[in-house]
Amino acid sequence: MVKQNYFQTLNAALESEGLVELWPTGININYGESTRVDAEDGSKYGRLISVYRREDGLYERPVHYKK
Repeated sequence: MVKQNYFQTLNAALESEGLVELWPTGININYGESTRVDAEDGSKYGRLISVYRREDGLYERPVHYKK
Protein backbone atom coordinates (compact mmCIF):
# COMPACT_ATOMS: atom_id res chain seq x y z
CA MET A 1 0.00 0.00 0.00
CA VAL A 2 1.40 3.38 -1.05
CA LYS A 3 0.66 6.44 1.10
CA GLN A 4 -0.46 9.64 -0.57
CA ASN A 5 1.94 12.46 0.34
CA TYR A 6 0.27 15.53 -1.20
CA PHE A 7 -3.32 16.75 -0.90
CA GLN A 8 -5.53 19.37 -2.56
CA THR A 9 -6.85 20.80 0.73
CA LEU A 10 -5.54 21.38 4.25
CA ASN A 11 -8.42 19.31 5.66
CA ALA A 12 -7.51 16.35 3.43
CA ALA A 13 -3.87 16.55 4.54
CA LEU A 14 -4.84 16.74 8.22
CA GLU A 15 -7.35 13.90 7.84
CA SER A 16 -4.63 11.66 6.39
CA GLU A 17 -3.04 11.61 9.87
CA GLY A 18 -6.24 11.99 11.93
CA LEU A 19 -5.40 15.56 12.98
CA VAL A 20 -8.41 17.60 11.82
CA GLU A 21 -9.82 17.97 15.34
CA LEU A 22 -6.49 19.26 16.69
CA TRP A 23 -5.96 22.00 14.08
CA PRO A 24 -7.18 25.40 15.37
CA THR A 25 -9.86 27.15 13.32
CA GLY A 26 -8.62 30.14 11.36
CA ILE A 27 -5.01 29.07 10.80
CA ASN A 28 -4.32 29.02 7.08
CA ILE A 29 -1.11 28.35 5.18
CA ASN A 30 0.16 30.49 2.30
CA TYR A 31 1.83 29.11 -0.82
CA GLY A 32 5.42 28.08 -0.10
CA GLU A 33 4.90 28.33 3.67
CA SER A 34 5.36 25.86 6.49
CA THR A 35 3.23 26.27 9.62
CA ARG A 36 3.65 24.68 13.02
CA VAL A 37 0.85 24.31 15.56
CA ASP A 38 1.24 23.44 19.22
CA ALA A 39 -1.97 21.46 19.84
CA GLU A 40 -3.60 20.12 22.96
CA ASP A 41 -4.56 16.50 22.37
CA GLY A 42 -5.86 15.60 25.83
CA SER A 43 -2.56 14.07 26.93
CA LYS A 44 -0.14 15.49 29.47
CA TYR A 45 2.22 16.89 26.81
CA GLY A 46 0.16 17.72 23.72
CA ARG A 47 1.18 17.38 20.09
CA LEU A 48 3.30 19.41 17.66
CA ILE A 49 1.96 19.48 14.08
CA SER A 50 3.82 20.85 11.06
CA VAL A 51 2.32 21.25 7.56
CA TYR A 52 3.97 22.57 4.40
CA ARG A 53 2.09 24.03 1.42
CA ARG A 54 3.95 23.90 -1.87
CA GLU A 55 4.08 26.75 -4.40
CA ASP A 56 1.53 24.89 -6.56
CA GLY A 57 -0.96 24.87 -3.66
CA LEU A 58 -0.71 21.21 -2.63
CA TYR A 59 -0.38 20.40 1.06
CA GLU A 60 2.22 17.91 2.22
CA ARG A 61 1.24 15.11 4.62
CA PRO A 62 1.60 16.60 8.14
CA VAL A 63 4.52 15.73 10.37
CA HIS A 64 3.44 15.37 14.01
CA TYR A 65 4.71 14.04 17.29
CA LYS A 66 4.03 14.21 21.00
CA LYS A 67 5.94 16.94 22.80
